[in-house]
Amino acid sequence: MGTLFLIRHAQASFGAADYDVLSDTGHEQSRALGRALARQGVRPEALFTGAQRRHRETLEGILDGMGAPPRAAQVHPGLNEFDFKALLDARFRGGTPPDNLHGDRKTHFRTLRDTVLAWQRDEVPNPPETWAEFTARIEDARRAMARDGGDVLAISSGGAIGQMLAAALGAPPEQQIRLQLQMKNCAVNRFVHSPRSFYLHGFNETPHIDASNTNAFLTYS
Repeated sequence: MGTLFLIRHAQASFGAADYDVLSDTGHEQSRALGRALARQGVRPEALFTGAQRRHRETLEGILDGMGAPPRAAQVHPGLNEFDFKALLDARFRGGTPPDNLHGDRKTHFRTLRDTVLAWQRDEVPNPPETWAEFTARIEDARRAMARDGGDVLAISSGGAIGQMLAAALGAPPEQQIRLQLQMKNCAVNRFVHSPRSFYLHGFNETPHIDASNTNAFLTYS
């Protein structure tokens, strides 16, 4: 049996022209998490990331914090986030989206929740990918990471992680977005796995956060 450490990327750049870049806080979070994982004795045999820049930058920071040399990760599209901007655009195509949809956090995430629930019911016309396509690629990533049964460290995004958690728990689709919206930046989710089994062992852990740095490091977007 091995352990999959499935980590949400560090804080990206919400509201900026390019979201897919870690903020200064995000770089600090990733290095701090690396130091915490090193203290726990985590030594992954394999590394996986999605294809997004924030995934790669988070892994680089974690390895730096662990005092480990840079290593190439296997890039798997199943660990990519769904295209939330394109999904929101598809929902409101021909209509009027809420004011400041991509700038105000509360408005954005409330609208995203309702849009994902509609997407799951196939009520969003011409989405960037169907819900069935999204869940299938997440499952493909899970199988790839569990194939050899060793310890794996992977960087992904909240939506993909939420779906892998929901699937592992046998939860209905609507739980995916509820799990996603709880996911902290740089949170660690642990699964015990082998080629024939896959169990949730830890949820939304932040071993790099304590009372001295909560205000700086506890972020959700």
